[in-house]
Amino acid sequence: MANKRKKKGTPKQRAILTILLVLVVAAVSVYTSAVGLGKQHKGSAKNIELGLDLAGGVSITYEINEKNPSDEDINDTKYKLQKRVENYSTEAEVYKEGSNRITVEIPGVTDANAILEELGKPGDLSFTLEDGTEVLTGANIKGADAGSTEENGIKNYVVQLSMDEAGAKAFAEATKNNIGKPIYIYYDGEVVSAPTVQSAITDGECVIENMESFEAAEELASTIRIGALPLTLTELRSNVVGAKLGQDAIKTSLQAGMVALIVIFIFMTVVYRFPGFLSGIALLIYVVLDLLAINGFNATLTLPGIAGVLLAIGMAVDANVIIFTRIREEIASGKSVINAIKGGYDKALSAILDGNITTLIAAAVLWMKGSGTVKGFAQTLAIGIILSMFTALFVTKRLMLSFYELGVQDEKFYGKAKPFKVLNYIKASKFCIAASIAVIILGFVFMPINKKNIGNILNYDLEFSGGTSVTMTLDDKLTDELDKNICNTVRDTVEVKTVQSQRVLNSNQLVVKTNELTVDQRQALEDALKAKYSISDYQTQQITASVSKEMKNDAIVAVIIAAIFMLIYIAIRFKDMKFGASAVLALLHDVFVVLTVYSVAKLSVGNTFIACMLTILGYSINATIIIFDRIRENMKDNQMMKQGLETVVNTSISQTFTRTINTSLTSFITVFLLYIMGVASIKEFTLTLMCGIVCGAYSSVCITGPVWYLMKKHTKKVAKKPVKTAKKK
Repeated sequence: MANKRKKKGTPKQRAILTILLVLVVAAVSVYTSAVGLGKQHKGSAKNIELGLDLAGGVSITYEINEKNPSDEDINDTKYKLQKRVENYSTEAEVYKEGSNRITVEIPGVTDANAILEELGKPGDLSFTLEDGTEVLTGANIKGADAGSTEENGIKNYVVQLSMDEAGAKAFAEATKNNIGKPIYIYYDGEVVSAPTVQSAITDGECVIENMESFEAAEELASTIRIGALPLTLTELRSNVVGAKLGQDAIKTSLQAGMVALIVIFIFMTVVYRFPGFLSGIALLIYVVLDLLAINGFNATLTLPGIAGVLLAIGMAVDANVIIFTRIREEIASGKSVINAIKGGYDKALSAILDGNITTLIAAAVLWMKGSGTVKGFAQTLAIGIILSMFTALFVTKRLMLSFYELGVQDEKFYGKAKPFKVLNYIKASKFCIAASIAVIILGFVFMPINKKNIGNILNYDLEFSGGTSVTMTLDDKLTDELDKNICNTVRDTVEVKTVQSQRVLNSNQLVVKTNELTVDQRQALEDALKAKYSISDYQTQQITASVSKEMKNDAIVAVIIAAIFMLIYIAIRFKDMKFGASAVLALLHDVFVVLTVYSVAKLSVGNTFIACMLTILGYSINATIIIFDRIRENMKDNQMMKQGLETVVNTSISQTFTRTINTSLTSFITVFLLYIMGVASIKEFTLTLMCGIVCGAYSSVCITGPVWYLMKKHTKKVAKKPVKTAKKK
């Protein structure tokens, strides 16, 4: 038998080395995030790409060449352009302006000419035979991507095309009758490629082979993609614009974040003593690593993206709270401190992994199936979850074991779980469920009332319903104060809640967007602005929603698929479909309760609404998993099972109650400080997040476990019910 490798150094030496290593890594990470490396300051947080709401970007307005285009063609063009510009940023926006213009806004860039050159001119595309017969138009092309294959060490660069049903049918007939002949691809009247037909192509999938390089394949694919629009467009103007949420949005959000971290650090130290202090250090490391990762993956950070970061911070704190609670329980059971630490991590592992993996599944589905804001949220959330697990399960643990070796061994540093009172949550759930149903019904009752009063069942914001855009050029220098004053004048004159301003850089031009105004309101606003400010040029346009019907459908489909996958995962892990079903019911409960808040309070429903709902789902499922994990564990306790399943559920909820409150409290503090210190334009967003956090904690404690119990009880009754059989005559 081979000898085991001996660890180098004494336990104390290894402990000191671990602590020094963590400090060095932390110092390097902080320096990189704050200053950056090299002349280009790579890794600096200042280099993180920010969205249109936080930092602005390039705005390009196209004019539609066709006269009287149909709404279907316009919407299809908007959606395809949206998918196209997502190559630059998932947070890009596309909306109709006036009757014949489409505006594209891309965050994180400042060179409009470079974007125009890369994006190309959306012109006319057709696939034509030698005799001049047109086989396909751009509208038939669903996608075009560059790629490569390799055979015998020789690379073949290709362009892969996919067509819609009508295009596939026409292309099948054309290729069948023209084998050995070329098909000419025309873009704006010029031949850009003439591939030869090798065989009949009947499945709507085609490959153009033998491109001279990958760059050439990518250029052709890009040309086909941009030409595959139902309408042809001509560039009208391009500008570099400022942040939608105002110049102070980033500054105030960062200040709120720093204060929140300090408060959480103090809270964790006071409540969980020495482990809480170490978790505070690990949390600071997590935040720095998260900034580096967001930078490294070129994620675009927007307000919804910040929501993803906040959720991940909440889950990072949550993991530590679960572990520390377990350690205290182990100490209370009579175990030594070192065994309590090891036992605490072992017993907490399954709950942490299940909670985070479930949320990761949702993030993955949202990234693959969603678009726009949903993608940005999913990306920042996934990055944060992976890093939060690393810091909680590795950094905090290694630090705790190292300090134990250096003498922090007295149980007073770790605390001991106090006896808890088991409350009858099952009995109380009847009242809780009735109250929740009443609240949800109230939300639906207000919808027709809103329809009558404001024209829609919910107060849809610019991103969902469109509005009015005012472009003005001022004679005076455009300052922060002047920008704010103009926005306040708009609010006071036409009495609207939503006002977004964007500055055109290197000019005195300001674009103000607000809710849709009537003709009289538009005239009143123009009179008020011109009377109060010196304006040399003033133009007004109606704009459509930047969140298209297709993007809404993408988001809904993504959430449904995510819920199904979460249900399946929970059912497999807990070996009971009822766990998954009750978890999904709790998620629906939380969504509908927050929807009631939007309905009754007439809060703005826009991109932040989507981010808010997704964040609430993340909080809720994580809290639910913790309770389910404890139920699963207690069901293995024969002594407890003898007292009945109701006792198991009530005990499990009581055991995890402190964890639920503490995690919700730290998350609530973070969002509350953002509400207090943030700019006015994000107050509604943070207000609904706070409602969601409270609602998620409530449903996890008062509804999820009891609903599972009722399902389980009902199933047993059905199983025990005797089967009636007919008597023989």
